[in-house]
Amino acid sequence: MKARNFPYLLPICMLLFACGPTASRSSADAVTFDTAARLDDFDFAAPGDGGRSKWLVIDNDAGRGLARIGPEPVENRLAFALYRPFSGRDVYVSTRFLTISGKIDQAAGMFVRLRSPDDHYAVRALENSVTLYRIAAGRRVMIGSMDVNVSGQAWHMLGIAASEDRLTVFFDGKELFVATDRRLPGPAGKVGLWTRADSMILFESLEVSTLH
Repeated sequence: MKARNFPYLLPICMLLFACGPTASRSSADAVTFDTAARLDDFDFAAPGDGGRSKWLVIDNDAGRGLARIGPEPVENRLAFALYRPFSGRDVYVSTRFLTISGKIDQAAGMFVRLRSPDDHYAVRALENSVTLYRIAAGRRVMIGSMDVNVSGQAWHMLGIAASEDRLTVFFDGKELFVATDRRLPGPAGKVGLWTRADSMILFESLEVSTLH
């Protein structure tokens, strides 16, 4: 897939600093959800309570993007959009998103090193915080968090760089925090987007790069 450059993506020098002096990025897959054909690049899953969720490319007053639509909200329902063309271990992933609505939850998230819904790292932007989780054998443990204003009806950028046992989280072009975790450093896994419960999130883009 041909790479594109976007003005809101992090400068390469910031990522190099965050991931250590030896880290560098390969050419990126830069996906914009401008047409419904982009859905063909993703597999969709809905582990947890309830049935399968539907993802569509939709138009909003603020722009066009990928969003999870229905079914009826269930608190513990997760919805995953797995980027089919890519699998990797040391990766940088980012998205630009807009929170539209959600009475139970308003969670915008990404995941890396996903081997199953029960084994992966997940980062979540929710109202007043950005949080990083390790999900191992179905058990979720918070391994990093920072208070930050995730304002609704405004565009934000969320990013994560996973390099060896070091996970660096970014928000709106700034490094928020670094977590070190050795639980899931192993084989390559999938990357992608996720949300929860009745969260209505518009994902405008997804950038994926290999770190080496």
